[in-house]
Amino acid sequence: MNQSHTDYTSRFAIDPAAAAAMGTDELRHNFHIENLFQPGRISLTYTHYDRMIVGGVVPTGAPLPLEAIKPTGTKTFLDRRELIAVNIGGAGVITAGGQPFELQARDMLYLGMGTQDVSFASADKAAPAKFYLLSAPAHQTYPNQLIRIGDAKRLDLGSKDTCNERSIFQFIHADGVKTCQLVVGMTQLALGSIWNTMPCHVHDRRMEAYLYFDLAETARVFHFMGEPDETRHIVMGNEEAVLSPGWSIHSGAGTSNYAFIWAMAGDNVDYTDVDPVALGDLR
Repeated sequence: MNQSHTDYTSRFAIDPAAAAAMGTDELRHNFHIENLFQPGRISLTYTHYDRMIVGGVVPTGAPLPLEAIKPTGTKTFLDRRELIAVNIGGAGVITAGGQPFELQARDMLYLGMGTQDVSFASADKAAPAKFYLLSAPAHQTYPNQLIRIGDAKRLDLGSKDTCNERSIFQFIHADGVKTCQLVVGMTQLALGSIWNTMPCHVHDRRMEAYLYFDLAETARVFHFMGEPDETRHIVMGNEEAVLSPGWSIHSGAGTSNYAFIWAMAGDNVDYTDVDPVALGDLR
């Protein structure tokens, strides 16, 4: 029998009243995801927020196959799911249904429901790929598609005056690749800017996950969460993820500039479907 290279854990949904009473360790245990990128492993977190799965893959030897896990209750991982993989490491290859897709840093691959025989490999094992995985239940099959970072829809927002000059790269949007419910993009903050998603918002119709990366070893991002009038924070290191329920704000301030990948799943795929929160209403 082949030895499994997959580890997984589960996170149950937390209501806002319970989150408001949590201390640091409890908040981190329920919302913070670390150790995503383990050499030679596939590390998955199955969440009970819209059944989103958040994961990381670091191929350092033979290609790593995408295996089904018990929480999905299916024979193969994508029997009833779709998946997006974003490469934040060295060059890599994802093979799906016999077709190889080459991903450079910050390229993204969408795989539709029913895709079989998915595996991950690095072009150079000394500089391995790091594939960030996001998966949600699907109701129909859309075509597999590779999106280069240069082909993503780019929006330049913010300013130096408010310390939030940033570029948003929308991989999935209404006029681009079709998905059942996954919406994914990346934000890069300019030098000297530290704030993301501020002024903030909530979207009760969709959960969200953030992956912070391109941080120095000694740098940190203070990720803010909670209901607008009952906020908390979680201190994030490089290549760590955090879960954001639909009732929670999701914003952050870093000790330097950084990048992050945001991903949503839920009732719709409308990027602009948010409920803004005025700065004066935050507590």
